[in-house]
Amino acid sequence: MVAAPVRRLGRWTLRLLGALGLVVLAFFLAAWIGSAIPAGGALPAPAAGEEAVQIMVETNGTHTSIVVPVANAVKDWRQDFPSASLPRPDGHLPTHLSIGWGEREVFLHVPNWGELRPAAALRIATVGGEAMLRVSHDFHPAADADHRPLWISRAQYQRLVSAIERSLPMVPAGQQRAMFHGTYAADAYYTSNGTYTLANTCNTWVGAALAEAGVPMGWWTPLEGGVMKWIPLPPDPPA
Repeated sequence: MVAAPVRRLGRWTLRLLGALGLVVLAFFLAAWIGSAIPAGGALPAPAAGEEAVQIMVETNGTHTSIVVPVANAVKDWRQDFPSASLPRPDGHLPTHLSIGWGEREVFLHVPNWGELRPAAALRIATVGGEAMLRVSHDFHPAADADHRPLWISRAQYQRLVSAIERSLPMVPAGQQRAMFHGTYAADAYYTSNGTYTLANTCNTWVGAALAEAGVPMGWWTPLEGGVMKWIPLPPDPPA
């Protein structure tokens, strides 16, 4: 008498697992296809002799960020990020900022994915989460496979600045933007506009900002590889 209900429960469990597996497979397939479709509006690289700005696209294998100079003739990020004016733990003032976008609870309380609570993961996967910006403070970052440089025109950089600025909530005149501490002590965290979802991830944020600046990029880039496959590796240093 007990065997039949147990068998039915087992069948429903297998069906549920199968359905979840199909959803995951569909997500990765859609991400692969979406990142392979070029986003429209790519601008030409700066011409020879044209004043250009070097940025970088950074990856840790899962999460991508955009590395920008702390200040130049186009933008002074110290006006938006108070931490950019502070010395690093090694005493140097930062020359560059690595700006990434992500989910608030993960940025503030989850040092690695293995510590993400199942309830929080389910909430992010189903309804999304509040967004934050994470700002790392770099000192003359060197180009390598995880820090890939790009030269863009000043006009392109202005478009990139505008894309990033849209993620920053307005701050009342005379007040400083609030800074939070999170999982990485040397980084600063700031409230951001937007909602983090599986369709709108840290990597789609980076991809969309770069595409707006005219950098060749995929149409939808929810995964790290979908961004980085568009960014050339730097040349090997001379022997």
